[in-house]
Amino acid sequence: MSPGALVVGEALVDEVVRATTVSRHPGGSPANVALGLARLNVVTRLHTAIGEDADGELIRRHLADSGVVLTPESTTNRPTSRAIATLGQDGSATYRFALNWEPRNLDDLRNPAIVHTGSLAAFLEPGSDVTRDIVRRARAAGALVSFDPNVRSSLIADRDHARAQFTALTLASHLTKLSDEDADFLFPGKSIEHVVDRLIDSGIPVVGITRGSRGALLASGEHRAEIAPTRVAVADTVGAGDSFMAALIWSLTVEDGGWDGGPVTETRLLSVGARAAHLAGITVSRTGADLPTLADLEAATPIA
Repeated sequence: MSPGALVVGEALVDEVVRATTVSRHPGGSPANVALGLARLNVVTRLHTAIGEDADGELIRRHLADSGVVLTPESTTNRPTSRAIATLGQDGSATYRFALNWEPRNLDDLRNPAIVHTGSLAAFLEPGSDVTRDIVRRARAAGALVSFDPNVRSSLIADRDHARAQFTALTLASHLTKLSDEDADFLFPGKSIEHVVDRLIDSGIPVVGITRGSRGALLASGEHRAEIAPTRVAVADTVGAGDSFMAALIWSLTVEDGGWDGGPVTETRLLSVGARAAHLAGITVSRTGADLPTLADLEAATPIA
C-alpha cells in the first residue's frame, strides 16, 4: 500500500477583508489540510473541483509549490469557488461563499494509506455523494480515514439532514476532529465532554475537539487528554483548524511508529495533541492559511 494520503474536498480562493483592504489567497479546508500534509512531507493527492480560470490557476500553482498533486479529474468546466472572509478586530473570521461543488467521480483511488475529507465536501450536494463513495471504497480497501466536518452553518438548510451526513462519515472514520462550534451545531445543548463520549462510544478510535484559545480535548477509548494552546501573537485564525487537523493526521500516522487505526494511549494523545497545537500556533501567527513545514516546526519556539 502507498504511504500517501488522498484528500477529498473543496479548493477555493479566500478573499480576506480587513477594514478597507482585500487580499486573495488559495484556501478551502480540505485543500489546506492537503497543503499541510504535503508540507509535513506526506505524499499527498487532492481530489477537488476547480475551473480552468484565473482562480483555478492560482490554486494549482499554490498547491504544486508545496508538492500537492491534483487528480486529473479535479478540473471542471465551472467557475472556481470563492470564500469571502471578513476579519474582526480580534482576527476571527466570518464567511460568505460563491460555490461550485460538483466533483467528478474518482474511479481509481490508487490505494492511499490515508483518506481525509470534510467541510463543504461532506454536506454540499451533489458532491457529497462522491465524497461518501470515495470514503466507503477507501475504508473497505484498508485506508485510515479522517474527517473534519468544519460546518458552515450558513450553507446548511436542513440541520437534520446535515446531522445524518455527519453521522455517516464520522462512523466511517478512524479519526474525527470537530471544533467547539461544530459540536454546538451538531449536538445543540450538549457539553463538549458529552459529545466526545458519544462519539467514542459509537466506535470512533480517536476524537478531537478544538476550542480556540482554550486549547483542545483529545479522546481515545477510556483516555482523555487536555491539550493546552500554544501561546503566540495572533495575526488571524484563518487555517488554524486545518493546520491542527493536518498535524493530527501526520502525528498519528507517520510519527512515533505510525498508527494501526485503533485506540491510542493517553501518553500518545498528549504527544500528538502538543504537536498539533504547536503547528496551529505557527499558522495563527501568520496572515492567511500559511501552514507550516517540518522545518518551521523544528525552528519555532512557543512564547513562554
